[in-house]
This record gives sequence, C-alpha cells and structure tokens, in this order.
Amino acid sequence: MIDTHTQGRYQEVSNTWRYAKLQTTEAYLGLLRERGKRGLPITRVYRQLYNTNLYLTAYGRVYRNAGSMTPGVTEETADGTSLETFDTIITALRQERYQWQLARRTYIPKKTGKKKRPLGMPIWSDKLLAEVMRMILTAYFEETFSEHSHGFREGRGCHTALREIYHTWRGCAWIIEGDIADCFGSLDHNLIISALAEHIQDGRFLNLVGQLPDAGYMEEWKFKRTLSGVPQGSIITPLTMLQTLGIFF
Repeated sequence: MIDTHTQGRYQEVSNTWRYAKLQTTEAYLGLLRERGKRGLPITRVYRQLYNTNLYLTAYGRVYRNAGSMTPGVTEETADGTSLETFDTIITALRQERYQWQLARRTYIPKKTGKKKRPLGMPIWSDKLLAEVMRMILTAYFEETFSEHSHGFREGRGCHTALREIYHTWRGCAWIIEGDIADCFGSLDHNLIISALAEHIQDGRFLNLVGQLPDAGYMEEWKFKRTLSGVPQGSIITPLTMLQTLGIFF
C-alpha cells in the first residue's frame, strides 16, 4: 500500500512522466533496439544520462516496487522524490562526480529454507540511476540474447520456458539441470566491462558501470569491499550477468 505522501509525490511528476514515456524515452530506446538488432555498436551513451525524461520513466517503473520504501545506508526513499532529485543526480553526472553509495547488506532465506542469500539494499538515488542504465542496456542487448534464454528478461520466465518446451521439444528423454555456484558473487569485474565494451563505445558510461560493483557494502555497520562479484539486489546486476555469460554460452 502506498501512503498519501508517496501518492502526492507521484502526482507531481505523473503528467510529465506519461509524456516522456510516450515521446522522448521511447524514441531513444527504439533507436537502441534497432542498433542492437543490426549488431551496431552504440556511442555517446553517457550524455543520455542527462535526460530528465529517462528518470521520469524510471521512477514510474520502480516506485511501485516494495523495495522503493526500504532505505539503504541513508534514509532516502521513494516518497521524497521530486524533480529536484533528478536534477541532483544529473548535475553530479555532468560534473563526473557521481559516486555510488554503499549497499546495505541483509540476508533473505533461499527457497530451500536451509541457507540465506545475501541481498544488497542500495539508496534510492542509486536505484533511479541504475534503472535508467538498465533501460538503456536492456533496449540494446535484448535483441542480442538467444531466443532460448528466459531468465532475468522482461516478459520472460519459467512460463515462457515451459511454453517453448511444450510447443517445440519433441522426443525429449532427459533434462539435465545445472547451476553455477555463487554466480553473482563470482563474476569478475573486468570481465563484465570487457563484455560490455564489445558493444558500447563510451568510456565514461563503462566507467560508471564499473564503479557500481566496486562501491562495496555495509554489513552490521562495517564497510566491506567487493573485489569480485556483483551485488544481488541491484537493478542492473542481472543484465550485466547475462551479457557476461553470453561470452561463454
């Protein structure tokens, strides 16, 4: 349930958000989809992070999430969002001084119930910027992923995987299940950037992506570095993982 204060903040930007989503944002993302489909690299991506319309669209996507009201290492949450929030992020990016903040680490039970999974809780500004970057990367790379890939993709999941099996698999006798142990926690930071750099010709944007996993996390009020792996809980993490694994599979 969203409280009245949050609803008020949303109404402040709702009309502008609807316009941005239908116009500028979709035009740019459509261009990225086309270049991804044609296998063409993209350039000058970083300067698109100055576009307020992208943040308005990102806000419309993530403010409804349960985690939007969960604070990270600061008290900042979705209910304090205004156009000034976007301007603050954009100003820092223009001056190339935006700093990803530590994620607050917590643990949630795995489906088996026997072990717990680490989960990073970023601050709200980081969530907004990460969603903008995720939108950009998804628009481009979605066209490059295999049709048989279903995990961590919009509109795809177990239901689409089962549908593919039902309609296209014939005479299947064996199904082998595999799992990459500690996949998120083991990804090499340099490998992530190398995978993205094959398609993105923009050093500033790649540096910004690379700084995210290097930001570290706070656990029981103690700072800990992340020398490898990417934080579970970050909006952009699943996409970078998929693109990196695409090198090998």
